[in-house]
Amino acid sequence: MNAVRRSLSNGLVQAFLVLTGLVWLTPLAGLFLSSLRSAQDTAKGGWWTALASPGQLSFDNYTALLKNAGMTQAFWNTVLISVPATLLVVVIAALAGYAFAWLDFPLREPLFLLVVALLVVPVQIGLLPVAKLFGALGLFGTIPGVVLFHVAYGLPFAVFLLRNYFAEMPKEMLEAARMDGGSEWRIFTRLVLPVGRPAIASLAIFQFLWVWNDMLVALLFANSSSQPLTVQLQSQIRQFGSNIDVLAPGAFLSLIVPVVVFFAFQRHFVQGVMAGSVK
Repeated sequence: MNAVRRSLSNGLVQAFLVLTGLVWLTPLAGLFLSSLRSAQDTAKGGWWTALASPGQLSFDNYTALLKNAGMTQAFWNTVLISVPATLLVVVIAALAGYAFAWLDFPLREPLFLLVVALLVVPVQIGLLPVAKLFGALGLFGTIPGVVLFHVAYGLPFAVFLLRNYFAEMPKEMLEAARMDGGSEWRIFTRLVLPVGRPAIASLAIFQFLWVWNDMLVALLFANSSSQPLTVQLQSQIRQFGSNIDVLAPGAFLSLIVPVVVFFAFQRHFVQGVMAGSVK
């Protein structure tokens, strides 16, 4: 840990990190400037020309986007899919991870091996069988159906991650809590969850980004009334070709939400990564 901190304090390393950050942020800046330009200005030159002519920048595209019923509905569909899919995975995985790490129950090891085995099952294999199952249950083409699919395929990795993190906690700490009369639920909520917050935050970020940016599952399991922003943007490309005045602000809106979520939880994310590297 100290070696990493000393390396980051080096001036050359910091300069390299700043340069790398600027390179990665350039496409984001370009997309944002493109979203502020009209279709006519975009046809005349690249987004960098707006730096010399800032007068061509306006929020008219975003005003038009907010009036586009399909895009706004797709945005809220994305929220309604991503938030429950993230919360359910985090809550269920935290409970299962604690049980696999510290509770004794029949078939604990075989069940955990089954969870690990599910990590190697590709998403594509389950698309057709789950689609048939959801059709029989009346979930095909609905938001709950998309959420359930993401939860089912997100849980194996989530349980595996949190179980391994919780298992690294000092056994003496939990035994002391039990000797003080703490129930398993109280130990889990008052002790394990606060200590495991970095890993939980990291899991929440990964799960949210995966679900928010997904198009394969949504393309198959969502209909026209429940499709998220990724599918709606793909539909706009197919219908209108180079409709940049709609696509650019829609794409930036789809991109900026995960960026905001990441930076909001980056402190916990870094703590989780650094803790994992030490262990």
